[in-house]
Amino acid sequence: MTGEAIILAGGMGTRLKDAVPDLPKALAPINGHPFILYQLDLLDRWGFSKAVLAVGYKHARIIQEIGTSFKSLSIEYSVEEVPLGTGGAVLKALQHIDSYLAFILNGDTYFDANLQRLYDFRQIKEADLCMTIRFENDCRRYGSVEFDNNNRVTSFHEKGSGPEEGYINGGIYLSRKDYLLNFGLPEKFSLEKDFFQQYYTTEEFYAMRCFSYFRDIGTPEDYKKAQDEFTSIVI
Repeated sequence: MTGEAIILAGGMGTRLKDAVPDLPKALAPINGHPFILYQLDLLDRWGFSKAVLAVGYKHARIIQEIGTSFKSLSIEYSVEEVPLGTGGAVLKALQHIDSYLAFILNGDTYFDANLQRLYDFRQIKEADLCMTIRFENDCRRYGSVEFDNNNRVTSFHEKGSGPEEGYINGGIYLSRKDYLLNFGLPEKFSLEKDFFQQYYTTEEFYAMRCFSYFRDIGTPEDYKKAQDEFTSIVI
């Protein structure tokens, strides 16, 4: 497949400060490679043509380290001079997207999801926006997503609430570019709290279940696990 994707790479990595001092989270080293290279490699394997990195904190370091290409990918940068939240970062980065559809990836998670299947799922549903979800035995640290028999999202539970086991937001989305740009959203907002959780009752968001490898590197414990687990991922 071909496609264009946005990676939300503006995070400060506050919880990783002790393990990764003076680096933005996207550059946190895992087995000799910046974390974001693993995400770029995933996009390359699925045949993507372009990645737009939505950067903010220490963005000059990221631009210097990653450059303007990786394997078959061209790389562009959407720079936030002030933090815009995940939603505002997406809206700004969409200005760099030429395609009708845009994949959106959280910058602090690696989810080896089948992106062709997500594209096909979106086509079947004729959806404005789809998200990946993944089953977890204990999803309370992430929050959870519920859906009906047609895979339409019916509720979100905040971190620490809801059922112990269930489906978490996998952090990969596929949306029509014009859908988000024309929605009337503010310049600064949270994609998760101010959009998904506010509009799921009136908008048709669809969730695709994936069961492939997932790792969040947001905590020192999970960052350490990634060092061991990513040895099987060859860049």
